Amino acid sequence: MTSDEKVTTVALRGRKGGRKIAAVTAYDVAFAALADDAGVDVILVGDSAGMVLQGHSSTIPVTIDEIAYHTRAVMRGVRRAHVVADMPFMSYQASVEDGMRAAGRLMKEGGAEAVKIEGGVEVVDLVARLTRAGVPVMGHVGLTPQSVHQLGGFKVQGRTDVGAQEIRDGALALADAGAYAIVVESVPRALGAAVTQGISVPTIGIGAGRACDGQVLVMHDLLGLQPAWKPRFVRRYAELGAAAQAAFAAFAADVEAGRFPSDDESF
Repeated sequence: MTSDEKVTTVALRGRKGGRKIAAVTAYDVAFAALADDAGVDVILVGDSAGMVLQGHSSTIPVTIDEIAYHTRAVMRGVRRAHVVADMPFMSYQASVEDGMRAAGRLMKEGGAEAVKIEGGVEVVDLVARLTRAGVPVMGHVGLTPQSVHQLGGFKVQGRTDVGAQEIRDGALALADAGAYAIVVESVPRALGAAVTQGISVPTIGIGAGRACDGQVLVMHDLLGLQPAWKPRFVRRYAELGAAAQAAFAAFAADVEAGRFPSDDESF
C-alpha cells in the first residue's frame, strides 16, 4: 500500500524493524516520476550514472556537476519519494571542508533532500559536521564502489572476521555520528543481519540479504535495460532492454519500407 504523504528522513527512521523500505536509482525526470508514482520510498541519484549512463567501468569519473544536474531532473518528477544524491569520488575525501561544500552544492543546486557518503569510521567527522549543519546523511558500508581499485574489484566484502568487524564498527560509528540510514552493499547475508541488528537506524541492502530494513537496486538492473549484465543479487522485474531493441528494429524496418509515417500520422 502506498500513500501520498511525503517520505522524510524522520519517517524512514521510524521504519526501523518495521515496514521495509524500497529504494531505486533514477537519473532523469521520466523514470523518477514512474518510480514515485509506483510507490518507491527512496530515489537515489547514484554515481552509478557513470557506469549505466556514461559507459565508464567504475563510478570514479562522475563529478559534482553531473550529480547536481541529474538530481535537478529527478526532483522535477518526484512528489512523495525521498531523494538522495550521491557524493562522488574525491568530493569529500580530501577534507571535511570539501565535503561540506560538496554537500551544500547538491542540496542548493540539485535540490537533494539528503546526501549519501561511502565509508565507515574514516568519514564520521564529516557525517557529524553535516548533520549538525542540517544536512541529512545516508551512510554506505561494505562494498564501496569508489574504492574499487583499492578493493581489487567489485567483490563481496566482510568475509573475514577482521573485515566483518570493520564493517560493523563503521556502521555503528556512522549511526552514532548522525546518519539516518545506511546502505550495506555486497556482504554475506549473516553480516547484513548483524549490522542491521546492531544499529538503531535502518539499513538498506544491496546484495546484503533479506534481513536489512530495506533494499535498493540500480534501475537499469531491475528493469533489464542492459540485458548482458545481471549480478547475482539482482532480480529482473522487466526486460525493457529487449523490448526497446525490438521497438527500434520495428521502427527502422517501417521507415525503410515506407510504412511510417502513415496518412494518419502526417499533417
